[in-house]
Amino acid sequence: MRAADIIIKKRGTGNKKGEALTKEEIEFIVNGYTNGSIPDYQMSAFLMAVYFSGMTFEETGYLTACMLHSGDVIDLHNKEDKGLKGPFIDKHSTGGVGDKISIPLAPIVAALGVQIPMMSGRGLGHTGGTLDKLESLSGYNVKLSPLEFENLIASNGYGMMGQTEKIAPADRKMYALRDVTGTVESIPLITSSILSKKVAEGSDGLVFDVKYGIGAFMKNPDDAELLATFLVKTAQAMGKKAVALLTNMDSPLGYKTGNYLEVEESLECLQGKGPDDIMELTYALGGRMAVLGEKASTVEEGIELCKQAVSSGKALEVFLKNIKDQGGNPQELLESQGKRRSSFHSELVAEKDGYISIDAYKTGIACINLGVGRNKTSDEVSADSGIIFAKRQGDYVKKGEKIMDIYGKDDLSTESGTAALKNAVTYSSEKPEEKKLILKEIK
Repeated sequence: MRAADIIIKKRGTGNKKGEALTKEEIEFIVNGYTNGSIPDYQMSAFLMAVYFSGMTFEETGYLTACMLHSGDVIDLHNKEDKGLKGPFIDKHSTGGVGDKISIPLAPIVAALGVQIPMMSGRGLGHTGGTLDKLESLSGYNVKLSPLEFENLIASNGYGMMGQTEKIAPADRKMYALRDVTGTVESIPLITSSILSKKVAEGSDGLVFDVKYGIGAFMKNPDDAELLATFLVKTAQAMGKKAVALLTNMDSPLGYKTGNYLEVEESLECLQGKGPDDIMELTYALGGRMAVLGEKASTVEEGIELCKQAVSSGKALEVFLKNIKDQGGNPQELLESQGKRRSSFHSELVAEKDGYISIDAYKTGIACINLGVGRNKTSDEVSADSGIIFAKRQGDYVKKGEKIMDIYGKDDLSTESGTAALKNAVTYSSEKPEEKKLILKEIK
């Protein structure tokens, strides 16, 4: 078997797309690239062939399984004596601005008795990362061993960790190559990248939040639906329960963006004071996790159970215990609520009367300027940078009225971020169309 022959088979000729590959051919390419026997230039050609010719659900399943087994897999099963009873359910979002959903969602669903192994990522580009947000809490540790991860799930229902060097190394290596060869936007490659990590963490069931719109990776609903379908069908082909929601990301979610600020807003959600859009999406995802986790027979029942977990204070209790268990200080979070802000501050006020629209993508880019995000993986992030919105999408403002408070890591970042945010806000004499937050379900 030769890499060149596999590349040609997948590439196709002329106007004819390439053929479906066998399990053995996919294993040959992925294993060879992971162990170094296949060079970057051949893998680049293979990735480009997949980009143009696509893959079937079956091929995507083979690719995912091969990437999954390129490294360590966390096995949570057959450990009832350690308190790991399952089923193990997780959620994945394709990323957005102000998308802090994982932070309140995990303790809410864990409070119902569902066990949640949550392996999250860091922010890159205009989208935020759950790990960066959690690490804004002093001492919070996301660099967990598999045993530490298991113990957290057994004792409190969930744990939050990052991908280790030994989990899905093929994905890490392939993603770095995709990033510099123009092959990121391939649905089979995105699917295998997401699922190889999510299955490696030990999940039995997955709920996907696939975003579309200005601030999303997928700009239109059709592309988002195709990705959601690939994620769900491939996960199901691998023996996992799966469902996806298509959700809108034209404007930022919630009233706060930034690392600490989004943890603070998550705390507000668990105190029963969360923004309507955050709570709508959290409950919608939580209701489905409750069904997959066999704690509810219908989504509606699951949503009601999630609401009760918040109103009773149980979800907040689980959240604060997790902070303590992962090395943070829950009392410090409670005492800093509403007080911890960067000293580098400015306000953006309305330039004229009108209804405002706030572009999620431009807001995310402005947040990089402020220090919230990173342009490359080695960049440091600022815990206290971010935005607090006084006004949101569709609100009517008068000239001079405050739209947002802006916090940067220093004077220069605050100035450049504020300038960028001016370009994120547009004004209209007509109220912008109010789009549904949740477009549809894919299962």
